Formats: sequence, structure tokens, C-alpha cells
Amino acid sequence: MELPAAFKTKYQQLLGDQAPAFFASFDQSENSGFRINPLRPTPDDLDLTDPVPYTKWGYYGKVSGHTLDHQSGAVYSQEPSAMFVGEVAHPSEGMRVLDLCASPGGKTTHLSSFLQQTGLLVSNEIMPKRAKVLAENTERFGLSNTLVLNEDPASIAKAFPTFFDQVLVDAPCSGEGMFRKDPDAVSYWTPDYPATCAKRQREILTEAVKVIKPGGELVYSTCTFAPEEDEQMISWLLETYPQFEVVPIQKTAGIIDAKPEWGNGDPALKGAARLFPHLMRGEGHFVAKLKLKEAIGRVTKYHQQPSNVSRDQSNLFEAFAEQYLNFKVDSHRLVAFGDQLYLLPAGTPSLRGLKVVRPGLHLGTLKKHRFEPSYAMALALRPGQFKYETEISEDDWKQVVHGDIFTKTDLPLKKGWVRLFCNGQPVAFGKAVNQTVKNFFPKGLRFNVH
Repeated sequence: MELPAAFKTKYQQLLGDQAPAFFASFDQSENSGFRINPLRPTPDDLDLTDPVPYTKWGYYGKVSGHTLDHQSGAVYSQEPSAMFVGEVAHPSEGMRVLDLCASPGGKTTHLSSFLQQTGLLVSNEIMPKRAKVLAENTERFGLSNTLVLNEDPASIAKAFPTFFDQVLVDAPCSGEGMFRKDPDAVSYWTPDYPATCAKRQREILTEAVKVIKPGGELVYSTCTFAPEEDEQMISWLLETYPQFEVVPIQKTAGIIDAKPEWGNGDPALKGAARLFPHLMRGEGHFVAKLKLKEAIGRVTKYHQQPSNVSRDQSNLFEAFAEQYLNFKVDSHRLVAFGDQLYLLPAGTPSLRGLKVVRPGLHLGTLKKHRFEPSYAMALALRPGQFKYETEISEDDWKQVVHGDIFTKTDLPLKKGWVRLFCNGQPVAFGKAVNQTVKNFFPKGLRFNVH
């Protein structure tokens, strides 16, 4: 790979005798990886012989998008170094967690694996198109405790002061660590680019610190080698907000201490982690974890987001739930956005004034005289939570994802909604009419399986 001359000069000076191995790593092939979803049965056909050593759900290897494993949300493709960020965060069940710069969803889905559908996970993305992708990935992973927002950090800070137990800022950065994976990143790198990114990172962190509860955590990560965006950013944070202290990160598999001499010399910086591609199997990353000793800003009392569902809308859903669901839905957590019905995660605060992409679990559509369940609900419910479920063949699954009607002789009911499983994975809802299954796989997601 042809690296910019100024980049080579910079890292020759910083890395010294490590520089030749560092530069040579850019000519080696990238490492691919994937995580299995602990909310799903582990597929039998995955190669799980090469685990990523620092996370229990991660493996080296590639997964294709047009497979049952991927479509059902049983696996998520993620670069191995990026998995270390979620592992460092490692939220406990019941926590309130914010993923501030979340698209496309790798970190969000990893955080959710620790939360196990408990607590509240707010996943935010400032770019509207990327926020839509984020929502699709949380949906496919089967998340019911997750809100997806399309906001800027200042609006998040205003809406959620001192609210979260943990905040992850996977900051937009100069992307030096992704040169091998994304050669286009080389073309927009300049010697000044890291400083430009650092300015934006400081702006993001200035808002992010306001939403953390006393005793809460901030996890900061980048996919760059630049000290301006890494050690120097944590140095700035500690100097500006002495309420924070560094939490030392456990390192393994070639991951090393961050370098205090690249920041302000504070020995505490050694607690942060650096991932170099010439030292470990992954792309370049930096991760720091900090604990907040006392609140930054006012501590606020929260009001829950009220339900706005009318009696008629509630009756439509309750009739469906009575007929098809094996569990009770808390009607106080139902919200309608137009004709779309959602179930808010428990403890959701007021969302007034925020651009909400996905307010929890999308239950379905309120039609004139009926309720139609969503694809998201088909993927999110646990086995047995829907009264009528049936296992289909892989050939039937291929017809489902292509949008076709198919025939099945042993359906659990003659007429009505049935939840379809293939190889134990939930894939969609279908509508049974005698021995025919009408297809309700979303039109925008359909594909051919070759």
C-alpha cells in the first residue's frame, strides 16, 4: 500500500524501531470477523474454530449477508478489533447505556448482548441515512430494549442530563486504523486531518460528559493511530474534567498500554489500550475507559414517556394479543407513530422534541379493522411467546426471503398469523390460509438466494 509520505515520517518518529513492522502490516490482508447473537440459538453451520480471544461471542472469519444466519440475526459481521470496544464497555444487565455515534450498529448490538434485553440502550446516529441502517441492524438482532435516535450530541445532552450509567463514544476520526480495510481512507488523509477530527471529538465529548450519572462510565474509542485523537484527547478530558479517573483496561492477545508520552505524560494514560495491526490480529484501534466521580451539570428528575395510544388503537392490538401472544404487554408502554405501534423499553424518559427513528420494539401496523404484526416482532420474540409457530425447510425459507407464497401441509392453524422458524431461527411472520402461507417478508429487504 502506498502510504502518504507525511504519515510515514510521523510514525517513523513516533514508533522508532517498531516502524518497519508497522508499515509492513499495511501490505498484509485485513482480518474479518463476526459475533454470534446470544439471543439466538448458535447455528450449526458456522465455523467457530478460531475464536477472538478477548470476547466470548467473537470469531475470525467471514459471513455472507444473504444467508439464513445473517437474515435471522443469529450473526453480525464485525471487524475483530472493534469487538474489543464492546468488551471493554461490558455493561451490566439493567443499566442505562448510550451509544452516541452508533451507526452501523456493531457496538450497539455488542452492548445489547451484555444487557440481555434489560435496562435501556439508546443508540444514536447524527446522519439520517446511517440512522436508518442502524435501526435495521438493531431490528435484525432482535432488540426490544433499544431506542434509535437521529440527533446531534447537544440535543442528546439537553434531553438526558446525568441519566446514563454508561456512555460509549466511538468517535468519528481520521480512520488511520482502517487504511488496510478501506484504502479510500488513505486518499482523504492529510497531516492536518487528525487535528481537525480532534476538534470535533472535543465538541462531542463536551456534550457526552453531561449525560453520565455520578459513578457512571465513559468509554471512548477511535479507529486511528493519531495521538491527537487518542492519548491527547484523554489528556484534554482529564485536565478539563477532573471529575473523571481512568479505569485500567485488561489487555491480552497483543493489545498494549496506551503511551503517556504521546499525551501529557500522565501515567494514568497507560490504563487505556492501543491495538496495532503489527502486534495483534485486527485493525488499528484505541480504547479508554473512565469513571465519573461526581456529576457534570444538574441532576434531573425524569418523567416517563406517556402512552399516546387511543382506546380504538388499544382495542385492535389487545384483540390481536389475546388471539396470538403468550405473554402480557404493558399497555402503558405502547406508543403510536401514525399507524405504526411500538413498545417502549421500560423506564423510557420523555422523548419530546427528539428525532426518534425507532422508539423501542416495532410491534406492527394499525389497519382499519385489524392489527398486522411486524417483521421486527417476528425476530424479537423468544420461542414460545407466539401461540402459532412452525419450522420451515431451507427451500421454504428461500421463498420467504424472495417474497413468494409457499405451501405447507402441517401448519398449526387453518387461518391466521404464524411465526416462521428455519433451523431454529426466527425469520418472519406469514399468514396461513388453509395450507398456503402468504408472505409478509418486508419488500425492501427481499433477496434471491443463489
